[in-house]
Amino acid sequence: MSKALNSLVERVRAARDTSSPLAIRGAGTKAFYGEAITGSVLDTRDLTGISSYEPSELVLTARAGTPLAEVEAALAERGQCLPFEPPRFPDPERPGQRGGTIGGVVASGLAGPARASAGGVRDYVLGATLLNGEGEVLSFGGQVMKNVAGYDVSRLLAGSLGVLGVICEVSLKVLPVPPATTTLRFDCEQARALDLLQTWGGQPLPLNASAWWQGALIVRLSGAVAAVESASHTLGGEVIDARLAQGFWAGLRDQTDEFFNDARRALADGAALWRVSVPAGSPPLALQGEQLIEWGGAQRWWVSRDGVARVRQVAAQHGGHATLYRAKDKAAVLAGATAASVFEPLKAPLDRIHRDLKKSFDPHGLFNPGRLYPHL
Repeated sequence: MSKALNSLVERVRAARDTSSPLAIRGAGTKAFYGEAITGSVLDTRDLTGISSYEPSELVLTARAGTPLAEVEAALAERGQCLPFEPPRFPDPERPGQRGGTIGGVVASGLAGPARASAGGVRDYVLGATLLNGEGEVLSFGGQVMKNVAGYDVSRLLAGSLGVLGVICEVSLKVLPVPPATTTLRFDCEQARALDLLQTWGGQPLPLNASAWWQGALIVRLSGAVAAVESASHTLGGEVIDARLAQGFWAGLRDQTDEFFNDARRALADGAALWRVSVPAGSPPLALQGEQLIEWGGAQRWWVSRDGVARVRQVAAQHGGHATLYRAKDKAAVLAGATAASVFEPLKAPLDRIHRDLKKSFDPHGLFNPGRLYPHL
C-alpha cells in the first residue's frame, strides 16, 4: 500500500471511530454539482499517476487524483482519447486553468457532446479500487471487458458522487481518435431540428454529436474518411471550418460556450440552469426560457425561472426527469416543493436500492453525506 493510500485509510478509520463525516475532494472543479455537503475535506490528489497504459489493449489505469489533463495528454501521444469527452471545468486554485481529476470524472459521471453516440462514463469503466466506510481497500472488475460479470460495482461508481466510498484507482477503456471529422450547420427551428435528428438517427450515418441553439443545428460526423465524406455529401448543410468547429465542440464540452456564459449571467439574476433528460424523440418542451439541445434531442439544457414543480412536471410528461444543475441559491429554487432535491426524487424501489448500497459500502454514513440525495 502506498504512503498516500495508507494516509487515506488512516483518515477514514479515524473518521469511522469518531463518527465524523468526510467530504471527498479532488481538484474541486465539480463542487457545484449535486447537493451541498459538510464534513472534513478528504483530498485525493496525492493518489496521483498513471499506473499502467497499454495502447494496444486500449486500457489505461490511473490513480484517482491524477489530473484529467495528464491522462488526456498521455492518450493524445498515442492517438487515443476518452470518447465520452468528460468536461474540463475551471480549476478553483489555478485561475485560467482547467482542472479535474480522473477520480472526479468517474464520480461525477458527466460526459460531453459525444455521449449519445459513444456512450457515457460507466460504459468505459473496466475496474476500480474503492476505500469503503470501514477503511477497507476493495478491488472490483479488471482491465478487460470479459471480466465484467455479476454485479458490476466498478461501473456503479460512475455518477455516485462519492457517497459509496473513496475511488482510489480506475481502469478505463480508451479508443483511437477517429481518422476523420466534419462539422455541418443547418439553419432550422427546434421542431425541424428534432425531426432531422430522429431521421438521421435511424440511418447508418457516422453522427457523433449534435447541438441546437437559437435556430442553428450543428452536427459532427466522425469515423472513417470514406464514411464521413459520404455522409457529409448526403446530409448537405454548411461545412464549418475545422478550427472553428473544434473550438465550438470544446466550448460545449467544457460548458464555456455562449449559451453557458449567458446562463451564468442569468443565474446571478435569479434564474436556474436545468438539465432535462427525455427520450430523444420528444417534441419541444413547454418551458419558458433559453434552451440548448444536445445528444440527438435527449439532453435539453434550460435557463429558466419556472419553479421546480413545473420543470419536473413537463419532463415527466415526456417520460424524462430534470436535474437542478446550477443556481445561485439551489435551496431557494427548491424551497416549498414537496420532497425536492437537486436530483429527481427516486421511486420507492430504486430509493431502497440506493439506501441498501449506501449502507453496504458506507455503514457509518461518512462519505459525502447528502451529496447525491439528502438522505444518503
